[in-house]
Amino acid sequence: MLVGLANATSLLARTAAGDMYPSERRARGIALVLFGSVFGAILGPAVFSPLLAGRELDGDALATLWLAAGAFMIAGLAIVCFVRPDAKKIAALLHHETEDAPPDRAAPLRTLLRRPGVIPALIAAQASFAVMVAVMTLTGAVVVDHHHHGADNVFPIIGAHVIGMFGLIIFVGDLVDRLGRTPALAGGLLLMGASTISLLWITSGPATAIALFGLGLGWNFSFVAATAVLSDSTEAHERGKLLGFNDLLAGLTGAGLALLGGLALTALGVASLAIGGAALVALPALWILRDAPRGAAAAAAGS
Repeated sequence: MLVGLANATSLLARTAAGDMYPSERRARGIALVLFGSVFGAILGPAVFSPLLAGRELDGDALATLWLAAGAFMIAGLAIVCFVRPDAKKIAALLHHETEDAPPDRAAPLRTLLRRPGVIPALIAAQASFAVMVAVMTLTGAVVVDHHHHGADNVFPIIGAHVIGMFGLIIFVGDLVDRLGRTPALAGGLLLMGASTISLLWITSGPATAIALFGLGLGWNFSFVAATAVLSDSTEAHERGKLLGFNDLLAGLTGAGLALLGGLALTALGVASLAIGGAALVALPALWILRDAPRGAAAAAAGS
C-alpha cells in the first residue's frame, strides 16, 4: 500500500507538464514526463535480473531487491530536489502573473467537474486504466497458463505491453496535439477494445504479445489525451485537485475490475475477459464521439 501511495504521488508529476506547457503543446509535455517510465522499464530488469540470477526467491534475495528499489527512489529524490524553478512558477509566468501574487483558491471539485469536457475525459480515463490493469494482470499470468505456455513467455508479453504504454509516448503526445483531444480519447479506447476482443481467437505467445502491445498503445493515447483535457480545463492552482481525483477513481476502478475480472475468468473463461473488457472501453468511446459536437458547441459558448 505504501509503495502504491508513493507511485500515485510521483505519477502526479505530470501536472508539472500541464504547468510548464501552453495548451497547444501540453500533450507533448505530458508525454515527455511519462517517457521517464521507459527508463524504469529498461533499468528495472537490467538491475533486478542479475540480482536474482542463480538465487532462490527467499527472504535474503527479496531484501536485496527492496534495497535496490530504495536506491532508485533516493536517486529520484536527489534529482527532484534540484529542479529549478518550480513548475507552478513557470505556469504563473506563462499567464503573465507576478511571482509574489496572492495564491488563488481552487474551485470546488463539483465546479471543476461541470466544466466542458471534464466528465468525458474522466470516464475515458477510468475505462482505459481499469481495463488496462485487469487485462494486463490477468493475461500476463492466467491466460498464458490457460493456453499452456511456459512461464518464461510472461516476460516478453509484459515487455511488449510496456513498450506499447510508454515506448512511443513522445510520438503519441505530438499526435494528440495535432489530431485533437477527442479523436485521441476515442481512438485509444477503440484500439484497446480491438486488442482485448482479439484474446477470443489468439492463443500463441507472439500473438498475445501483439495484443497487449495494442492494449498498451491504446491506453497511451487515451491516458495522455485525458490528462491533457483535464489540464486544459484547470488553472495551475486547480490542476492537482482534479488530476488527483481522477487518479483516485482510476485506482479504485482498476483494483475492482482486476478482482471482478479474476472471478469472471475463473467462472466463465477467457471469453468473459475479452468481451467484458472490450465493451467497457468501446461504449465510452462511442459516447464520446457522439457527444463531441455538442461538447464543442458548449465550450465555444462558454468562451
